Amino acid sequence: MKPVIVAEKPSQAKAYAEAFKTSKRDGYLEIAPDAIFPEGAFITWGIGHLVELKEPKAYDPKWGRWKLEALPILPEKYQFQVARGKSQQFNIIKRLISQTDTVINACDVDREGSNIFYSIYYQTGVKNKKIQRLWINSLEVDEVRKGFQQLRDNKQDLLLYQEARARQISDWLVGMNGSRLYSLLLQEKGIHEVFAIGRVQTPTVFLVYQRAMEIESFVPEPFYEIEGVFTAEKGRYKGKAKFKVKERREAEDLLQKHHITGKAEGTVAQLKTVEKRMPPPMLHSLSTLQATANRKWKYSPAKVLSVMQGLYEKKLVSYPRTDAQHITPAEFSYVAGQVESYQKLIGAEFPVASKSPKKRFVDSAKVQEHYAIIPTKSIPTARKLEGLARDERNLYEEVLRTTLAMFHRDYRYAETKVTTEVNGLAFLTTGKTDLDQGWKDLFPAAKEAKQEPPLPELHEQEAVKADVAVKEGMTTPPKPYTEGQLIAMMKTCGKYVDDVEDTEILKEIEGLGTEATRSGIIETIKRHEYIEVKKNIVSITGKGRILCQSIEGNLLSSPAMTAKWETYLKKIGKGEGSPEVFLATIAKFIHKLLEDVPAQMKHNGLPDKLAMPDSKEEIALCPRCKKGMIISRKGSYGCTEYDNGCKQSFPNVFLKKRLTAKQVEYLCTKGKTPVIKGFVSKNGKKFNAKLVLEDGKLKMEF
Repeated sequence: MKPVIVAEKPSQAKAYAEAFKTSKRDGYLEIAPDAIFPEGAFITWGIGHLVELKEPKAYDPKWGRWKLEALPILPEKYQFQVARGKSQQFNIIKRLISQTDTVINACDVDREGSNIFYSIYYQTGVKNKKIQRLWINSLEVDEVRKGFQQLRDNKQDLLLYQEARARQISDWLVGMNGSRLYSLLLQEKGIHEVFAIGRVQTPTVFLVYQRAMEIESFVPEPFYEIEGVFTAEKGRYKGKAKFKVKERREAEDLLQKHHITGKAEGTVAQLKTVEKRMPPPMLHSLSTLQATANRKWKYSPAKVLSVMQGLYEKKLVSYPRTDAQHITPAEFSYVAGQVESYQKLIGAEFPVASKSPKKRFVDSAKVQEHYAIIPTKSIPTARKLEGLARDERNLYEEVLRTTLAMFHRDYRYAETKVTTEVNGLAFLTTGKTDLDQGWKDLFPAAKEAKQEPPLPELHEQEAVKADVAVKEGMTTPPKPYTEGQLIAMMKTCGKYVDDVEDTEILKEIEGLGTEATRSGIIETIKRHEYIEVKKNIVSITGKGRILCQSIEGNLLSSPAMTAKWETYLKKIGKGEGSPEVFLATIAKFIHKLLEDVPAQMKHNGLPDKLAMPDSKEEIALCPRCKKGMIISRKGSYGCTEYDNGCKQSFPNVFLKKRLTAKQVEYLCTKGKTPVIKGFVSKNGKKFNAKLVLEDGKLKMEF
């Protein structure tokens, strides 16, 4: 029988197909008989998550309505369903799998790839099939063929699925219960919004809130230093006394003690020059690439992941969703063999310092499922490189140049420390002189960074003229995060945890989220309007503040919760933990949440009545009560008379089309809108229509 290969998405299936001779069919590809597949094979695909957890109301009608008394939502058995609009592709996969005896999981090589495959497989209801796992880090033809020749069994794959399924259900439970709990309690205080709660997204919002609080509570304070400007035979330079105080008087007293009144004579008491080296940067993981791209080009983390996925599917880079910054000797070998070709591609020829692997870059012990992001063996032509979009080329060259840096010389510079004495008061100066740019030549922009002017030529015991003065400065608040810094903070948030054990756990699991999910988490909290990003600066919104004031002091605000949960999830993936034990712990957490949160919110000082700080301006007179005004809230449009009984509201999004304030105004004043383009039906088709308001409800007019 022909084995069935299940890819995660069509583009992935297409990349696999390029390694074989195939024929296109409806929803799948057929591989002709081949040395690897003597009888041929079928390649089909999901469309991301074809199968999802059912909504709460599918378990119990009482969970269909948002009521505090209906909580907690804790089904005895979890039920899955085919996602809306995806049944056609699911049925194709089901038919193919039912007709074979061997199924190959060729989804992404991580726990979510395992989850996508097994959720589809189990939903089909088929049994007793032999399941094998394709595990590759590159979509190049030779790597694909090699991967299919060296298929793994599914023992580890099943454990990863157990881990992913436990993660999926726990996130669903925390989201369903936490979101309803906080939304309903805040509704009682006058905030008629949906407050989405998430195991990872909520502590991420709290990181942004904490930084905002640090900035807002910061009180600038003056400080005083003593600075000297020195004129030597060959030029001028500056120095500072090792002295910093809060009172000007203390600085003036020190100058008086040394009989310094402004102009004075000084001496170069000590001159020490040391040669220093800086090795090439480590190879990129996804998060380091996201942080670098955000700093250099202001790309959002989500954009970097999207572009890198495209480059991966074009077979130009290795698997991008990796947390590793090392490669194994096998990858080093092919990269070393192609250094000259890579150099020519970007016009960056340099003498190769060494083609021997260094532990800084090559360490099999630090490579688990995936190695660092590096260029593949497939070297694009100059024309193909020029044909890439600008963001693709920027990121490809960043990966390529960082990889080439392994073979370059260290950056060398001379650091000179000067001690200048004026009447016994020592002034310190540090100067830096480039000796060899080395690997920095690969990154021209880095060389343009602002540098201090070089020191003039000096000699020990040389007499200099000094102009000494007290300089006043002001302490500055911490800066808000950029998106790149937020990604980095999600990885290193252990410093915000008081418990030493939790800090170590967070360090071990690298903080909040995973390489594959962090950019998506940031996009999610943007979509929920907890944070906003303007000119690459991340700030907390009014809605985000209310959420954080509500959860403060709760485990939902702390990375510690995610630290402990992620640690146990990893145990499940290693066969050392039980999904049942984990989900039982989640159930206890939810019961405690329901018990503690009402009193906790009161303890946090939230008043009985709240107003959304950033509610929008009035749009129109309410068409129902004729008293209140329709205003834009986060998540919907509603009447200002809601607390007095008027329930008129309009959704922000209707059939996947976002409604504008102007369209809501038309509904309130004229009863209908002009034709709106881009509604999406249940079966996924787009259409245009007018919206009509009848008896307070929206209807469509074609």
